[in-house]
Amino acid sequence: VQLQASGGGLVQAGGSLRLSCGASGRTFSMYGIGWFRQAPGKDREFVAAVSRIAGNRDYADSVKGRFTISRDNAKNTVYLQMSSLKPEDTAIYYCAATLGRSSDYGAYNYWGQGTQVTVSS
Repeated sequence: VQLQASGGGLVQAGGSLRLSCGASGRTFSMYGIGWFRQAPGKDREFVAAVSRIAGNRDYADSVKGRFTISRDNAKNTVYLQMSSLKPEDTAIYYCAATLGRSSDYGAYNYWGQGTQVTVSS
């Protein structure tokens, strides 16, 4: 499966953005999808994940109540709705696919190219 993240940009603190992760291939619905982010000088960290049929979702504590992950298997797309954005949310956001569902980036076999999110104070 090939993934492409989009929707990043520059937004003021308190604003919202919706990221999209588009996938190619007919097997998209077989994969759990995760979002990760990496800020300059920091390790890549887990943000959110959704199971292959969207029955289960996980979030990092830092984004609970502000971010929502969803998927539309008919469109081969996973979304990350981000609200109440903070400057510390500034990072490159990556989507990735795994056969299960995990917060561990090592469990993900396929990665998109990343999209930059910048939150100004």
